[in-house]
Amino acid sequence: MSQPSPLCPNPMQVHSLQQETADVWTLNLINNDFYPYQPGQFALVSIRDSEDTLRAYTLSSSPGLSPFISISVRCLADGLGSRWLTQEVKPGQTLWLSDAQGEFSCVQHPSDSYLMLAAGCGVTPIMSMCRWLVVNKPQCDIRVIFNIRTPADVIFAEQWQRLCSAHPQLQLTLMAELDAQPGFLSGRINEQVLQQAAPDIASRTVMTCGPAPYMQRVEQLCLGLGVPAAKFHQEQFHTSAELDDGKSEQLTLRIGQPLREFRVPVGSTLLAALEAHKLPVNAACRAGVCGSCKTRIIDGQYTTTSTMTLTPAEIEQGYVLACSCQLQSDVTLA
Repeated sequence: MSQPSPLCPNPMQVHSLQQETADVWTLNLINNDFYPYQPGQFALVSIRDSEDTLRAYTLSSSPGLSPFISISVRCLADGLGSRWLTQEVKPGQTLWLSDAQGEFSCVQHPSDSYLMLAAGCGVTPIMSMCRWLVVNKPQCDIRVIFNIRTPADVIFAEQWQRLCSAHPQLQLTLMAELDAQPGFLSGRINEQVLQQAAPDIASRTVMTCGPAPYMQRVEQLCLGLGVPAAKFHQEQFHTSAELDDGKSEQLTLRIGQPLREFRVPVGSTLLAALEAHKLPVNAACRAGVCGSCKTRIIDGQYTTTSTMTLTPAEIEQGYVLACSCQLQSDVTLA
C-alpha cells in the first residue's frame, strides 16, 4: 500500500458507514497512529487513491471523545468525491487523509458564550465543536441555530437530542424552510430569530458554516446586530450545485481574450463558478493549501480565506487561490 499523495500521509481504515439523512453519510475511520486535530477542523481526502483528486471534508468527530475519526459527506449527483465515498467505499477499505487543517475551531477562538449558526452540511464542524465544548468547557453557554430545507434533513438528529437533553447549557433552534413541524421554526434565518435565540448576540462569539448565500445573509445580520467583526468566524463550503440556485443575487464573471461573461451568485467561490461553467481550472486540495488553483483577478471585489502559497507581490498583483476566493461584485480575470 503506497501513499497516493504527499498531501495525504495518513492511512485510515473504514470501520463503518452510517446514513444520517437521505443524502448524507458519516464514514467512521480507524487510525492506528495518533492523529491530532481540533474540533471544527477539516482534512483532505485522496479520492480513489489519486495524487491529484483531493477533496476537503470536516472532521465531524470530536477529539478525545469520539471512538473514530469521522467525516460526514453529502452525496451530490455530479460529485466525483462524494459519490465515491458514499456509494462505493466499503468497510475495510483504506482512505488517505491529510493532517488536520483550518482555523475554524472553538479552540482557536475561545469564548464563554457562543452563537453557532449552520445550514445543511455546514452543521458538521458545529456538531464537532458542541460535543467538545459541553465536556471540556461545561460552563460555556452555547446557542445553536440549524437551518435545513425540511425536518427530514436534520443531520445528527438523534445526537442533537441526546446532547441537548444531557447538557442544558446547549440550546438548539431548528428552522425548516419547508414543511415545518412542531419543534421547528418555519422559514429562513432572520433578525428576529437571532435575537430570540440569543438576545445578547453582540457579546457572543459567532461561528457559522453553510452555503454561500446563507453565509452572506448571516454575516449581514450579525454585524447589523452589533457583533464585532473580530468575533465573527466562518467556514465556507461551496459546491457547483449551489450555483444553480436562482434565488441568490447574481454577479458577472468576465474572462478575457476573447471576452466572455457568465452569471454567478454573489459569495460563491471562484473555483465553483469556473467549474459550474466548464471553464478550465486546476484544483487539487480545494482547501487553500496546495496553490494549484492560483488565478489572477484584475478588477472587482472579493474576499479570501487563504493566501497560504501566495507571495506578497502576487497578492498585490491580484492573484488569488480560486478555491478560497469569494466573489462579492462583478469581477474580471486576466
